[in-house]
Amino acid sequence: MNFQFAAIGTVHSCFHEKFAIPRQPQLAPAARGHIELYPPYNQPLALQGLEQSSHVWVLFVFHRAGSGPEHLRVRPPRLGGNQRIGVFASRSTHRPNPIGQSVVQLDGISPEGHLLISGLDLLDGTPVLDIKPYIPYADSLPHAHNALAEAAPTPVPVDWTASALQQAKAEARRLQQPLVELIEQCLAQDPKPAYQQPEPEREYGVRFWDINVRWHYPDPERICVLSVLPN
Repeated sequence: MNFQFAAIGTVHSCFHEKFAIPRQPQLAPAARGHIELYPPYNQPLALQGLEQSSHVWVLFVFHRAGSGPEHLRVRPPRLGGNQRIGVFASRSTHRPNPIGQSVVQLDGISPEGHLLISGLDLLDGTPVLDIKPYIPYADSLPHAHNALAEAAPTPVPVDWTASALQQAKAEARRLQQPLVELIEQCLAQDPKPAYQQPEPEREYGVRFWDINVRWHYPDPERICVLSVLPN
């Protein structure tokens, strides 16, 4: 049986590339964006009552990830990037159908029908299929467990060069965004490939908003931000 779905909106996000996006929502509270809903779903009739929810579920399309039967087994970063498990035991972006879900904080609804969100793990331009309210008594199960991911990953300490921190604070004022916090929260998740051993002389880079961030690993257990410059 085949189905066809049409996007009801698009995510506008601080993440302009897949690298360094948190691997789960809520790990970077400073990550902000908004969902632009398309007519007729941006009308007050469709949004009535949603303002009473602190968080929402976003169902979306992994529009830049491979999907299908060739991804029956995947290598989750949480397991070191080398151990394979079944796709249904993971939250890999490679799905039988390219559908994802994330719970994000709802910070407000604009007059244009845009949903202002934070704590997101969504790439800029992500197509949205549906929005559902988060219901704590039904969606939070205190006795649930998952032996593969019982606790959040231990964050990696993030240091700054003096010049990089000064640059980040200046760009944060320009963007009117918590850029310093965003960089620290995302890099603390250690975005490099899990199987890769860092080398002190190797630099990594990523783009948040219109900013290029460069960093390296002075030692395997620590990150240092080197520069934060406009794209």
